[in-house]
Amino acid sequence: MGTVPDQPRRPSRRQILGSAAGLAAAAAIGGYAWQHSRSDRPDGDVPIPTGGFHFERLAAPARTVARAADGRVLATFTDGARTALLTGPTRTWSEPRTTGAVVHSDAWVRLMGAGWSKGAEGTRWFREWFPKALADRSPDALAVAFQYGDGADDQHTASGLRYAGKAHFGPQVPGNSPESFHYRDEKSDFYDYLGVPWTFPDGTRKHPEKERYGDVDCSGFMRLVWGYRMGYPMHATNSQGIGLPRRAYAIATRAPGVLLIPNTGERPADIGLLLPGDLVFFAIDIGRPHGIDHCGMYLGPDDDGHPRFYSSRSKANGPTMGDLAGRATLDGHGFYAKGLRMARRL
Repeated sequence: MGTVPDQPRRPSRRQILGSAAGLAAAAAIGGYAWQHSRSDRPDGDVPIPTGGFHFERLAAPARTVARAADGRVLATFTDGARTALLTGPTRTWSEPRTTGAVVHSDAWVRLMGAGWSKGAEGTRWFREWFPKALADRSPDALAVAFQYGDGADDQHTASGLRYAGKAHFGPQVPGNSPESFHYRDEKSDFYDYLGVPWTFPDGTRKHPEKERYGDVDCSGFMRLVWGYRMGYPMHATNSQGIGLPRRAYAIATRAPGVLLIPNTGERPADIGLLLPGDLVFFAIDIGRPHGIDHCGMYLGPDDDGHPRFYSSRSKANGPTMGDLAGRATLDGHGFYAKGLRMARRL
């Protein structure tokens, strides 16, 4: 870490935008089947229902659940959120170097063009989109997130831009020991990982720092996955704006979507509302124990029944679902479990 490795000439902004439009196709080639995450069954092993769907309304939060004729839950759509939780082939998420925990899940998380609203199942766009989404086996948000984890292979666009591959958290902070909470510096955003400048919709232009090439802090990782890869809007500040702001505390309080768990200053008594893909937020900095300073993505229960999340962490030096310097679970008495404060569905 420290300098940008030799690489092809950096693409222009136009090339980057063109590449971004083709990322879904590029990622589909690599898919989610890298060494530590695989599908337990062939893509065609889960039949797409042909007997029609029916829908029911549920509350707290307000949402629409789609069921097959046999009663199986096919999808969940939450009012005000753009994320759709779909049922697909079971996949296995694991990280053997850092944890023995394994998550088997049939959850697939995709992004709709707009926030859900009651009755949207009757619209033309939904009737056309839903069967295709159920059958889609290209990488979803969960699979995209793991394209930056332990052992992930580099992936490049046709123009030479590395858009996926093992990420790190940030450069070392001089004078801090490896045991320090601040051993690796924050402030690495998605454009630092990419090594390219980025112009936001309001005209703000950000330039990457060479020493942060390949790095993303916790909120930068969420912006890399949801913003750059999945197409969720982003802006450059921590104030109110369109899409995802920069830092964890701002995403927790000012991002669009649905606030599932508000911050009471204490650990939530109930996390039963969480679904895979939800963003979870923590107050863990020992120097500032009351402020939101970390975020990640909920994966679902592991094989031992513990709710597990995925985030980019300083002591782990990058994205992980593992248990280095604290168990990556939301229950029990671990470091992150005690620091959990909020949750949001985008």
